Amino acid sequence: MENLYALLASHFPKNPAAPCLILPDNRVWTYGDVERASARIANLIVALGLTPGDRVAAQVEKTPEALMLYLAALRAGMVFLPLNPAYQRHELDYFLGDAKPGLFVCRPPLRKLADELARKAGVPHVLELDDAGRGSLIDAAAAHADRFDTVKRRGDDLAAILYTSGTTGRSKGAMLSHRNLAVNAKTLHDYWRFRRGDVLLHMLPTFHVHGLFIACHCALLNGSAMFFEPKFDARRALQLLPESTVFMGVPTYYVRLLAEPGFTRDTCRRMRLFISGSAPLLKETFDEFKARSGFTILERYGMTEGGMFTSNPYAGERRGGTVGLPLPCTKVRIVDDNGKSCAPGTIGNIQVKGDNVFVGYWQMPEKTKEEFTADGWFKTGDLGSAGADGYVTISGRSKDLVISGGLNVYPKEIEEMIDALPGVVESAVIGLPHPDFGEAVTAVVVRQKTDAGSDLTEAGILAALKGELANFKLPKRIYVVDDLPRNAMGKVQKNLLRERYAKP
Repeated sequence: MENLYALLASHFPKNPAAPCLILPDNRVWTYGDVERASARIANLIVALGLTPGDRVAAQVEKTPEALMLYLAALRAGMVFLPLNPAYQRHELDYFLGDAKPGLFVCRPPLRKLADELARKAGVPHVLELDDAGRGSLIDAAAAHADRFDTVKRRGDDLAAILYTSGTTGRSKGAMLSHRNLAVNAKTLHDYWRFRRGDVLLHMLPTFHVHGLFIACHCALLNGSAMFFEPKFDARRALQLLPESTVFMGVPTYYVRLLAEPGFTRDTCRRMRLFISGSAPLLKETFDEFKARSGFTILERYGMTEGGMFTSNPYAGERRGGTVGLPLPCTKVRIVDDNGKSCAPGTIGNIQVKGDNVFVGYWQMPEKTKEEFTADGWFKTGDLGSAGADGYVTISGRSKDLVISGGLNVYPKEIEEMIDALPGVVESAVIGLPHPDFGEAVTAVVVRQKTDAGSDLTEAGILAALKGELANFKLPKRIYVVDDLPRNAMGKVQKNLLRERYAKP
């Protein structure tokens, strides 16, 4: 049996009363609770008529019950589809229409919209889960048995689909198999040396790879307890770090911890490992954290399409400004635009290969083929170099991706929405350095030489985008201009825009 849940459950503590999730109000979910709650939801999913391979979509906040829904989907052989709670109408409309899930679980305030979009997409079932872990999903599951025989799955059967925005504006559903997720989980568990007694401080969201797969899988595979917090809060972290041993965060979290006067070496007295990812960690943050806490942050590199690819070593040198060495499950190569290997230290295209690398893009065979080389390497779209000793350094992104607060923002999606507004000729969306978010989404908008164009304002454009785009995608600043810089081929020179607007 290669069902990922079966692998995780085989490592649960023998004592079902062992703590799994410790909540802010001090309630504890034991590993026995996890088994029973996920079984009830799995039984409900099957009773609704879904069969193995059907999709289960969820746009809910982080709660223990939301995690149980994910585990239940795995147990029942379904394909889990986590959606950011910030997504709005046009995004949900696309995801539901593309994935056509058999069940969509939403937050109660969005029920009316969910029903409307579900009818349009042919989604047969909609249930609710609120921010406190209550709702029709839990009510319906309560009538079902708390035992469930985990469905047999092959390693190449799908376990999850995670949507990543495309540079063309159309989101791509990255298909991850049970083997993909299991290989990455086992590799990281070993590489980061999880051990008996570890306690994970979990403050990440659970709608993407970092929080749902990397953090939860490592803890569950270790039979560890997690402080399961709804979101990152620096002062709350100061209270819980002395009782924790492992912390995973995005660079923004570390910046905010360093802004707290109460963050000291004593705060970290039980800690053994701080891990950073999802966005580049500034060398200044790396150095300041080490000086302040006595700990060297372990930075790693990965993406939705394969989990983690590289990591700084646990016992060896954790080199600031690099993302470490290829993980044992992944091969990494740096090649030029002609596919030839780059010399050590030379910047090129990062390509990866391994059992953790995704199966392909949902219902996009041509896009899948385009993103893999003839010899089976995945083109990450990132630029970087590898030293003679193997340490990888990320230099930039060839796809104009903006990473704001650890979340991916693809300019094309926002540009298309701005370009459709009255008075707009065209727009260019870029990322600018930001002390807290890493990068701030910034839009440069060309106005029409008409009355509509003369009325165009930053406030007006933002008002038009709100409610249509997730908040993390909304530009922090909008500049209205008469034209955009272009090269001889007519291509907008975003590098010049970044230089121009990065200046104070």
